[in-house]
Amino acid sequence: MASEHVEADNAEAIIARIEHKSRKIESLLKQNKPVEALKTALEGSPPKTKDERCKSANWIVVHRAIMAIKDVESLFFALDPEYYDILMKYLYRGLSTGDRPTCDQCLRIHEKLTEKAGLGCILRSLADTVNTV
Repeated sequence: MASEHVEADNAEAIIARIEHKSRKIESLLKQNKPVEALKTALEGSPPKTKDERCKSANWIVVHRAIMAIKDVESLFFALDPEYYDILMKYLYRGLSTGDRPTCDQCLRIHEKLTEKAGLGCILRSLADTVNTV
């Protein structure tokens, strides 16, 4: 029971950080900086918790940034390779929603990400069962 309480306190702290990140992302999007918004969304992702509220809150933030990307071609000129694997995980989460606009955008980015990062990126994102999004 004590560990559940610690996890709940930790979850509240994580959600507060995600809310702060969300405000920063909205500011970047208003400045027409979608790649910077995506980088910010992916930083510290996935949250180090099993709490689904945290994972869902973080997905909403990442989804907002993914959907704001208009120029998929130039995305990978500005996005550092360190973000590729985690982005792939979120693309699969987006595809799992079944939402048509989300799936279309995730597939566009997935195609370019696979060209840039290779099949290893797909395998790493699928094989990593510890850092779930």
